Amino acid sequence: MIKLQVIGNLGRDCVVKEVNGKNVINFSVANTERFKDAQGNLKERTTWVECAYWTDRTGIGQYLTRGKTVYAEGVPEADAYMNKDGQAAATLRMRVLSIQLLGGGEGQPGANAGNVSHTNNTVQPVVRTAPVVTAAADDDLPF
Repeated sequence: MIKLQVIGNLGRDCVVKEVNGKNVINFSVANTERFKDAQGNLKERTTWVECAYWTDRTGIGQYLTRGKTVYAEGVPEADAYMNKDGQAAATLRMRVLSIQLLGGGEGQPGANAGNVSHTNNTVQPVVRTAPVVTAAADDDLPF
């Protein structure tokens, strides 16, 4: 299996849908790379990854809002197509297997970080750099 790991900011609020009796959370993640070209000019390149997270537990969707920083892991899929101008184009997609909220958004770095990791049908507290970690009961989690 080829595995894709993405850390970036959500480009829009997620969309939760039901497709053929199964739930899917769709969202897009952007990562901007800054670099200097051969002439020394500062350039930016933004890579977008369209993500589909198939899960029965869609409660995490309320936290997947524009500007939030996430870590997502999954299986890559690429689609080639002709755009409206008749040019060849491609889209990078990922079937998400796990997602972790890293924070950000709402004008402040780390705002509402969530501290939650979500792997298909399990929710686990995320261990940051704190020496003591207390486990939350499933009833205390928002999804």
